[in-house]
Amino acid sequence: MDPITLKIFENLFISAAEEMGVTLGRTAYSPNIKERRDFSCAVFLATGEMIAQAAHIPVHLGAMPASVRAALEAFETWAPDDLVVLNDPYLGGTHLPDITMVSPVFCGGELAFFVASRAHHADVGGMSPGSMPLANEIYQEGLIIPPVKLVEGGETNQAVLDIILRNVRTPAERRGDLAAQMAAHHVGEQRLQEIVARYSLEETRRYARGLLEYAERLTRAVLAEIPAGAYIFQDEMDDEGIDQRGAQGDHPPGPRIVVTVRVQGDAMTVDFTGTDPAVPGPLNAVRAIVESATWYAVRCLAGATGEARLVNSGSFAAVDVIVPRGSLLDAEPPHAVAGGNVETSQRVVDVVLGALAQALPDLIPAASQGTMNNVAVGGHDPERNAPFAYYETVGGGAGAGPAGDGLSGVHCHMTNTLNTPVEALEYAYPLRVRRYSLRPGSGGIGRHRGGDGLVRDLEFLCPATVTILSERRRTAPYGLQDGGPGKRGRNLLLHRGQEQDLGGKVDARVEAGDVLSLRTPGGGGWGAPEE
Repeated sequence: MDPITLKIFENLFISAAEEMGVTLGRTAYSPNIKERRDFSCAVFLATGEMIAQAAHIPVHLGAMPASVRAALEAFETWAPDDLVVLNDPYLGGTHLPDITMVSPVFCGGELAFFVASRAHHADVGGMSPGSMPLANEIYQEGLIIPPVKLVEGGETNQAVLDIILRNVRTPAERRGDLAAQMAAHHVGEQRLQEIVARYSLEETRRYARGLLEYAERLTRAVLAEIPAGAYIFQDEMDDEGIDQRGAQGDHPPGPRIVVTVRVQGDAMTVDFTGTDPAVPGPLNAVRAIVESATWYAVRCLAGATGEARLVNSGSFAAVDVIVPRGSLLDAEPPHAVAGGNVETSQRVVDVVLGALAQALPDLIPAASQGTMNNVAVGGHDPERNAPFAYYETVGGGAGAGPAGDGLSGVHCHMTNTLNTPVEALEYAYPLRVRRYSLRPGSGGIGRHRGGDGLVRDLEFLCPATVTILSERRRTAPYGLQDGGPGKRGRNLLLHRGQEQDLGGKVDARVEAGDVLSLRTPGGGGWGAPEE
């Protein structure tokens, strides 16, 4: 197999996925997709193996293949212009706001590939605006969509679309975002057909398989450099995902996440045996989330080889992930899972990197902020006389490492989104940004300091419902090699001149003039401060 041609095919497949993402971002309606780029796009072989993913959201890394497998299991036959939609976390999804589409690509009348997209929709129904509630079961989190054909043979299934739009608070926005995903699929299909027209289907498949084998060899070469052994690490969540208003005094420890990373030769086993059982709140994760977080950590190691762009199913072949069924990391229905995708995934990364730091102390950085600081706001916009639903994750401090200080005010690890620009936020919603700045001194001390978190103050211009789902408000991001921990985050509400600490998780009603202050955690420090 010619190495130059192999590299050409790698970039062709990646460019197809990236152009899908450009189309989705430019045509979407909601700021969360258009501005923050909270989506991922990928290309698959007809047998379901991922051959390329654009550099979008790491938490979708292992979950996108699960969605394609779910679609393949649900439908044995496919026709041109079919399109399957799903969001069920227990059938290939992650959490309900992430709506996935899967569609086939035919070349010369033969099913050759699939393209897939996943986008976080700002509202999919449920018990609170933004569909990130502090729920006790998945039915409270929003509309559950099993794999179903939204488009069949080019004809939209209007009944399915009507059901989706009738169950959300902002149907016009959802219709626009769904149409944007469909447009992305048309672009992906067209680009793959152009590749096949140029090189032939046989040659394209051969090099796609070659890329899978090449990615596996690269990953195994990285793993072979890790000293053999078993490395154990554990951390805990702040709580079980309950509303913390009025919480006083000492609190019981949150559920633990335990990992044993075993390295032998060019293979790795990541075993989460010992992790606590599933919890009543929404912090439970499904297996696909844990695989995504684990593979992301391995990909961080592989990035040192200069091949960070090459991400496909072969990249994961050498890593075996063991997750106890019924645990926090592989919950059974009908457990709530909205926070597993955004919060528990971050803690999985922390424990896997914490274990690897024992084997690679001069490579692994300290813990980053360890949360996505989710905030969802909804209500009725009096100026537009229409409902609104706003969702955002907020950046924080990155962990310091042996090479230098951690970055400040960035999205870390499992989220790769941008912020919502102040101008776009204030234009789209009845909100005003009163302050948006770094949080000085929140990074952990050390030879290299952890990055600082952020302060984001939002004033409400009308009554609204607010949901905050955040972590690292009780447990701090750890430092490494004698570095200090990052400062814990805080969520405050200024109501009629009184400041109230909301804790890490809250569902609350707010009035016009109230101000929500999100103060995000800093990253851990690396190395002894006296050095």
